[in-house]
Amino acid sequence: MKTALTIAGSDSSGGAGIQADIKTMTANGVFAMSAITALTAQNTTGVQGIFEVPPEFLAMQIDSVFTDIRPDAVKIGMVSSVELIETIAERLTFYRAGNIVVDPVMVATSGSRLLSDDAVDTLKAKLLPLAAVLTPNIPEAEVLAGMEIRSADDMVLAAETIGRTYGCSVLCKGGHQLNDANDLLWKAGKIRWFYGKRINNPNTHGTGCTLSSAIASNLAKGCDLETAVERAKIYISGALAAMLNLGKGSGPMNHAFAIDGEFAG
Repeated sequence: MKTALTIAGSDSSGGAGIQADIKTMTANGVFAMSAITALTAQNTTGVQGIFEVPPEFLAMQIDSVFTDIRPDAVKIGMVSSVELIETIAERLTFYRAGNIVVDPVMVATSGSRLLSDDAVDTLKAKLLPLAAVLTPNIPEAEVLAGMEIRSADDMVLAAETIGRTYGCSVLCKGGHQLNDANDLLWKAGKIRWFYGKRINNPNTHGTGCTLSSAIASNLAKGCDLETAVERAKIYISGALAAMLNLGKGSGPMNHAFAIDGEFAG
């Protein structure tokens, strides 16, 4: 069985972060492992509190995984401090980790910045160059490319700018009232659009975590990047189309929509 490691924060309500990553990786047929960057008190209405893990303990978690069950892919989600970003980059470089998928969580859905300028600078300098692929949404791509994105052509230019700057592939995600559910993959100077149908479901908590984890899962199984993205988009569409409705806010998707076995009943 192939394996994948998620390095991200815990979501106590189970819709995003580590919990969404583990559910997604399991549903996509790989053995999921985790290194937790922060504990959150969180639900579908918002984040009530954050308790960050000390850098030394994060390093210990990563060491424990790599020295025993080496992951075939690594997904990195939200990391909020300079010290934690530096720790992840140092440990992944030390172990020569491959198939690294970075979901550069910097901007909340509301538009609020989640990372300080120092943390963004460290992310750019230390972590992004290690990635096989980055999966920014529109606001995050604007920060990374240093430009406004108002059209499909802007998405292409931003993805190319980011990809050439950090030496990796870039999946610039549509949405945010732009280009519906169509995503743009830039890889080594070539582009490919992945067209999606917007699903009328307000419960989209954890979509970014889920997509990046599904891509990492497929890379772990040996898929090329385009196939990994294609399969991940099909999976997330199914999870949204299941129309799970939990909580008082923007609820989670049904990560287990395709699980059907004797223990599921």
